[in-house]
Amino acid sequence: MSKDAYSLAKDAAAALKGAAGVDTFDVALVMGSGWVPAADALGESLAEVPFTDLPGFAPPSVAGHGGKIRVVRTAAGRNALVLLGRTHLYEGRPVEQVVHGVRTVAAAGVRTIVLTNAAGGLRPETQNVGEPVLISDHLNLTGANPLTGTTFLDLTEVYSKRLRALVREIDPSLAEGVYVAFRGPTYETPAEIRMLRTLGGDLIGMSTVLEAIAAREAGLEVLGISLVTNPGAGLVGEPLNHEEVLEVGRSTAARMGVLLGKAVDRL
Repeated sequence: MSKDAYSLAKDAAAALKGAAGVDTFDVALVMGSGWVPAADALGESLAEVPFTDLPGFAPPSVAGHGGKIRVVRTAAGRNALVLLGRTHLYEGRPVEQVVHGVRTVAAAGVRTIVLTNAAGGLRPETQNVGEPVLISDHLNLTGANPLTGTTFLDLTEVYSKRLRALVREIDPSLAEGVYVAFRGPTYETPAEIRMLRTLGGDLIGMSTVLEAIAAREAGLEVLGISLVTNPGAGLVGEPLNHEEVLEVGRSTAARMGVLLGKAVDRL
Protein backbone atom coordinates (compact mmCIF):
# COMPACT_ATOMS: atom_id res chain seq x y z
CA MET A 1 0.00 0.00 0.00
CA SER A 2 1.41 3.37 -0.95
CA LYS A 3 2.09 6.19 1.47
CA ASP A 4 -0.69 8.12 -0.25
CA ALA A 5 -3.14 5.37 0.67
CA TYR A 6 -2.06 5.44 4.31
CA SER A 7 -2.47 9.21 4.30
CA LEU A 8 -5.93 8.82 2.79
CA ALA A 9 -6.91 6.52 5.65
CA LYS A 10 -5.69 9.12 8.16
CA ASP A 11 -7.73 11.79 6.37
CA ALA A 12 -10.81 9.55 6.44
CA ALA A 13 -10.31 8.87 10.16
CA ALA A 14 -10.09 12.59 10.92
CA ALA A 15 -13.23 13.27 8.87
CA LEU A 16 -15.03 10.41 10.63
CA LYS A 17 -14.19 11.76 14.08
CA GLY A 18 -15.35 15.21 13.07
CA ALA A 19 -18.63 13.99 11.61
CA ALA A 20 -19.34 11.62 14.50
CA GLY A 21 -18.41 14.03 17.26
CA VAL A 22 -16.50 11.25 19.01
CA ASP A 23 -12.72 11.25 19.44
CA THR A 24 -11.96 7.76 20.73
CA PHE A 25 -13.17 4.31 19.71
CA ASP A 26 -12.66 0.92 21.35
CA VAL A 27 -13.64 -1.59 18.68
CA ALA A 28 -14.73 -1.77 15.03
CA LEU A 29 -17.00 -4.25 13.28
CA VAL A 30 -17.37 -4.91 9.56
CA MET A 31 -20.82 -6.28 8.77
CA GLY A 32 -20.95 -8.77 5.91
CA SER A 33 -23.81 -9.82 3.63
CA GLY A 34 -26.95 -10.33 5.69
CA TRP A 35 -25.31 -9.14 8.91
CA VAL A 36 -26.44 -5.50 8.71
CA PRO A 37 -29.71 -6.02 10.69
CA ALA A 38 -27.67 -7.49 13.56
CA ALA A 39 -26.03 -4.10 14.06
CA ASP A 40 -29.20 -2.79 15.68
CA ALA A 41 -28.58 -4.97 18.74
CA LEU A 42 -25.13 -3.56 19.46
CA GLY A 43 -26.26 -0.50 21.40
CA GLU A 44 -27.30 3.12 21.06
CA SER A 45 -26.57 4.72 17.71
CA LEU A 46 -24.80 8.06 18.21
CA ALA A 47 -24.25 8.93 14.56
CA GLU A 48 -24.19 7.53 11.05
CA VAL A 49 -21.73 8.76 8.45
CA PRO A 50 -22.18 7.79 4.78
CA PHE A 51 -19.12 6.20 3.22
CA THR A 52 -19.22 8.75 0.45
CA ASP A 53 -18.74 11.58 2.97
CA LEU A 54 -15.30 10.24 3.83
CA PRO A 55 -12.13 10.39 1.70
CA GLY A 56 -11.28 7.22 -0.21
CA PHE A 57 -14.55 5.34 0.26
CA ALA A 58 -16.81 4.10 -2.52
CA PRO A 59 -20.50 3.25 -2.07
CA PRO A 60 -21.19 -0.51 -1.83
CA SER A 61 -22.69 -1.97 -4.98
CA VAL A 62 -23.85 -5.26 -3.43
CA ALA A 63 -27.38 -5.97 -2.22
CA GLY A 64 -27.47 -6.62 1.52
CA HIS A 65 -24.66 -4.19 2.30
CA GLY A 66 -25.29 -0.76 3.71
CA GLY A 67 -23.10 2.19 2.94
CA LYS A 68 -22.46 3.90 6.24
CA ILE A 69 -20.29 3.86 9.33
CA ARG A 70 -22.43 3.83 12.45
CA VAL A 71 -21.04 5.05 15.76
CA VAL A 72 -22.51 2.97 18.58
CA ARG A 73 -22.35 3.30 22.36
CA THR A 74 -22.61 -0.20 23.80
CA ALA A 75 -24.35 -1.21 27.02
CA ALA A 76 -21.00 -1.18 28.81
CA GLY A 77 -20.23 2.33 27.56
CA ARG A 78 -17.75 1.41 24.85
CA ASN A 79 -17.59 3.28 21.54
CA ALA A 80 -17.84 1.03 18.50
CA LEU A 81 -17.45 1.81 14.82
CA VAL A 82 -19.78 -0.36 12.75
CA LEU A 83 -19.10 -0.52 9.02
CA LEU A 84 -22.41 -1.31 7.38
CA GLY A 85 -20.96 -2.76 4.20
CA ARG A 86 -17.58 -3.38 2.63
CA THR A 87 -15.80 -3.20 -0.72
CA HIS A 88 -14.95 -6.40 -2.65
CA LEU A 89 -12.42 -7.21 -5.33
CA TYR A 90 -15.19 -8.46 -7.61
CA GLU A 91 -16.63 -4.94 -7.77
CA GLY A 92 -13.60 -4.02 -9.85
CA ARG A 93 -12.07 -1.96 -7.06
CA PRO A 94 -8.33 -2.03 -6.33
CA VAL A 95 -7.12 -3.90 -3.27
CA GLU A 96 -6.24 -0.59 -1.56
CA GLN A 97 -9.93 0.32 -1.59
CA VAL A 98 -10.95 -3.12 -0.33
CA VAL A 99 -8.93 -2.57 2.86
CA HIS A 100 -9.53 1.18 3.16
CA GLY A 101 -12.20 0.73 5.84
CA VAL A 102 -9.87 -1.31 8.00
CA ARG A 103 -7.06 1.20 7.50
CA THR A 104 -9.43 4.02 8.46
CA VAL A 105 -10.62 2.50 11.74
CA ALA A 106 -7.02 1.67 12.62
CA ALA A 107 -6.06 5.30 11.98
CA ALA A 108 -9.01 6.31 14.20
CA GLY A 109 -7.40 4.46 17.10
CA VAL A 110 -9.26 1.16 17.13
CA ARG A 111 -7.12 -1.77 18.32
CA THR A 112 -9.67 -4.60 17.97
CA ILE A 113 -11.74 -5.46 14.91
CA VAL A 114 -14.52 -7.95 14.27
CA LEU A 115 -14.84 -9.11 10.66
CA THR A 116 -18.13 -10.83 9.81
CA ASN A 117 -19.21 -12.45 6.57
CA ALA A 118 -21.67 -14.78 4.91
CA ALA A 119 -20.05 -18.04 3.86
CA GLY A 120 -20.78 -21.28 2.12
CA GLY A 121 -20.30 -24.30 4.31
CA LEU A 122 -17.82 -26.89 3.07
CA ARG A 123 -18.75 -29.42 5.76
CA PRO A 124 -22.54 -29.87 5.62
CA GLU A 125 -22.14 -33.13 7.52
CA THR A 126 -21.24 -31.08 10.61
CA GLN A 127 -22.45 -27.54 9.77
CA ASN A 128 -25.99 -26.22 9.87
CA VAL A 129 -27.22 -23.34 7.74
CA GLY A 130 -27.76 -20.31 9.95
CA GLU A 131 -24.95 -21.19 12.37
CA PRO A 132 -22.05 -18.82 13.15
CA VAL A 133 -18.52 -20.23 12.95
CA LEU A 134 -15.41 -18.62 14.40
CA ILE A 135 -12.63 -18.23 11.83
CA SER A 136 -9.45 -19.88 13.09
CA ASP A 137 -7.35 -19.39 9.94
CA HIS A 138 -7.71 -18.68 6.23
CA LEU A 139 -6.61 -19.62 2.74
CA ASN A 140 -6.13 -16.57 0.52
CA LEU A 141 -7.02 -17.70 -3.00
CA THR A 142 -8.05 -14.24 -4.21
CA GLY A 143 -4.78 -13.70 -6.05
CA ALA A 144 -4.36 -10.38 -4.22
CA ASN A 145 -2.60 -9.01 -1.16
CA PRO A 146 -2.88 -5.57 0.45
CA LEU A 147 0.85 -5.52 1.15
CA THR A 148 3.52 -4.93 -1.45
CA GLY A 149 7.28 -4.57 -1.45
CA THR A 150 9.46 -5.85 1.36
CA THR A 151 6.80 -5.84 4.08
CA PHE A 152 7.11 -9.33 5.55
CA LEU A 153 4.23 -9.90 7.94
CA ASP A 154 3.93 -12.92 10.23
CA LEU A 155 0.49 -14.53 9.77
CA THR A 156 0.93 -17.39 12.23
CA GLU A 157 -2.05 -16.10 14.20
CA VAL A 158 -4.19 -13.84 12.03
CA TYR A 159 -7.35 -14.52 14.04
CA SER A 160 -6.79 -14.06 17.75
CA LYS A 161 -6.93 -17.18 19.93
CA ARG A 162 -7.67 -14.96 22.91
CA LEU A 163 -10.70 -13.38 21.28
CA ARG A 164 -12.03 -16.72 20.08
CA ALA A 165 -11.79 -18.06 23.61
CA LEU A 166 -13.71 -15.05 24.95
CA VAL A 167 -16.53 -15.58 22.45
CA ARG A 168 -16.71 -19.28 23.25
CA GLU A 169 -17.27 -18.33 26.88
CA ILE A 170 -20.41 -16.56 25.67
CA ASP A 171 -21.49 -19.44 23.42
CA PRO A 172 -19.59 -22.70 24.03
CA SER A 173 -21.39 -24.36 21.12
CA LEU A 174 -19.55 -22.27 18.53
CA ALA A 175 -17.37 -24.24 16.13
CA GLU A 176 -14.17 -23.01 14.49
CA GLY A 177 -13.10 -23.34 10.87
CA VAL A 178 -10.73 -22.31 8.10
CA TYR A 179 -12.15 -19.64 5.80
CA VAL A 180 -11.23 -19.76 2.11
CA ALA A 181 -11.51 -16.58 0.04
CA PHE A 182 -12.02 -16.55 -3.73
CA ARG A 183 -12.16 -13.38 -5.79
CA GLY A 184 -15.74 -13.89 -7.05
CA PRO A 185 -18.25 -12.87 -8.23
CA THR A 186 -19.01 -16.37 -9.49
CA TYR A 187 -19.84 -18.99 -6.93
CA GLU A 188 -17.55 -21.99 -6.85
CA THR A 189 -17.93 -25.08 -9.00
CA PRO A 190 -18.50 -28.47 -7.38
CA ALA A 191 -14.96 -29.45 -8.41
CA GLU A 192 -13.55 -26.39 -6.65
CA ILE A 193 -15.55 -27.25 -3.54
CA ARG A 194 -14.08 -30.75 -3.53
CA MET A 195 -10.61 -29.23 -3.91
CA LEU A 196 -11.15 -26.85 -1.00
CA ARG A 197 -12.33 -29.63 1.27
CA THR A 198 -9.16 -31.53 0.43
CA LEU A 199 -7.07 -28.43 1.21
CA GLY A 200 -8.61 -28.22 4.67
CA GLY A 201 -11.14 -25.45 4.09
CA ASP A 202 -14.35 -25.31 6.11
CA LEU A 203 -15.94 -22.09 4.80
CA ILE A 204 -15.90 -20.32 1.45
CA GLY A 205 -16.53 -16.67 0.66
CA MET A 206 -15.37 -13.59 -1.25
CA SER A 207 -14.16 -11.22 1.47
CA THR A 208 -12.46 -10.87 4.86
CA VAL A 209 -8.94 -12.22 4.29
CA LEU A 210 -7.51 -9.06 2.72
CA GLU A 211 -9.05 -6.99 5.52
CA ALA A 212 -7.61 -9.37 8.11
CA ILE A 213 -4.12 -9.05 6.62
CA ALA A 214 -4.37 -5.25 6.60
CA ALA A 215 -5.64 -5.29 10.19
CA ARG A 216 -2.74 -7.41 11.37
CA GLU A 217 -0.25 -5.15 9.61
CA ALA A 218 -1.79 -2.25 11.53
CA GLY A 219 -1.41 -4.15 14.79
CA LEU A 220 -5.11 -4.82 15.32
CA GLU A 221 -6.37 -7.92 17.12
CA VAL A 222 -8.80 -9.70 14.80
CA LEU A 223 -11.93 -11.73 15.47
CA GLY A 224 -13.54 -13.35 12.41
CA ILE A 225 -17.06 -14.79 12.37
CA SER A 226 -18.75 -16.46 9.40
CA LEU A 227 -22.47 -17.08 9.13
CA VAL A 228 -23.06 -20.31 7.18
CA THR A 229 -25.76 -19.34 4.70
CA ASN A 230 -25.66 -22.32 2.32
CA PRO A 231 -23.79 -25.54 1.64
CA GLY A 232 -21.04 -25.31 -1.00
CA ALA A 233 -21.87 -26.00 -4.63
CA GLY A 234 -22.57 -29.64 -5.42
CA LEU A 235 -22.76 -30.76 -1.79
CA VAL A 236 -26.55 -30.89 -1.67
CA GLY A 237 -27.53 -30.54 -5.33
CA GLU A 238 -29.19 -27.12 -5.03
CA PRO A 239 -28.18 -24.00 -7.04
CA LEU A 240 -26.71 -21.03 -5.18
CA ASN A 241 -28.04 -17.48 -5.19
CA HIS A 242 -27.39 -14.24 -3.31
CA GLU A 243 -30.99 -13.82 -2.14
CA GLU A 244 -30.65 -17.06 -0.19
CA VAL A 245 -27.62 -15.60 1.56
CA LEU A 246 -29.53 -12.45 2.52
CA GLU A 247 -32.58 -14.38 3.71
CA VAL A 248 -30.51 -16.49 6.09
CA GLY A 249 -28.99 -13.27 7.41
CA ARG A 250 -32.41 -11.75 8.00
CA SER A 251 -33.74 -14.84 9.74
CA THR A 252 -30.77 -15.04 12.10
CA ALA A 253 -30.18 -11.31 12.65
CA ALA A 254 -31.52 -11.31 16.22
CA ARG A 255 -29.26 -14.15 17.32
CA MET A 256 -26.23 -12.67 15.58
CA GLY A 257 -26.91 -9.29 17.14
CA VAL A 258 -27.11 -10.73 20.64
CA LEU A 259 -23.86 -12.65 20.11
CA LEU A 260 -22.04 -9.59 18.79
CA GLY A 261 -23.49 -7.34 21.48
CA LYS A 262 -22.21 -9.59 24.25
CA ALA A 263 -18.87 -10.12 22.53
CA VAL A 264 -18.10 -6.44 21.88
CA ASP A 265 -18.30 -5.56 25.56
CA ARG A 266 -15.80 -8.32 26.41
CA LEU A 267 -13.23 -7.86 23.67
